[in-house]
Amino acid sequence: MEFSVRVDVTHRPGILDPQGAQIERSLPALGYRNVNQVSVGKTIRLVIEAEDEAAARTELDEMCRRLLANPVIEAYTVDLSENAVDPQVHVRA
Repeated sequence: MEFSVRVDVTHRPGILDPQGAQIERSLPALGYRNVNQVSVGKTIRLVIEAEDEAAARTELDEMCRRLLANPVIEAYTVDLSENAVDPQVHVRA
């Protein structure tokens, strides 16, 4: 099975986010005075092949802990959806 994946990585609560803080301080100078609690993170998109959703989630969790996020200072969420296979594209002769 093939899954489309989005991993969102953010700072853990209590961890300083200097980029988010700089944006929050700069927005009022541009006229946006109604914004607070700015946080900057990253999004990683990928496609993974796995036997089933549980296997994909297990492997993705390992990827996040080992490379995609720093578990000491970052938290992550994983959204995945099964890719639909177009039967017209995968017809064998």
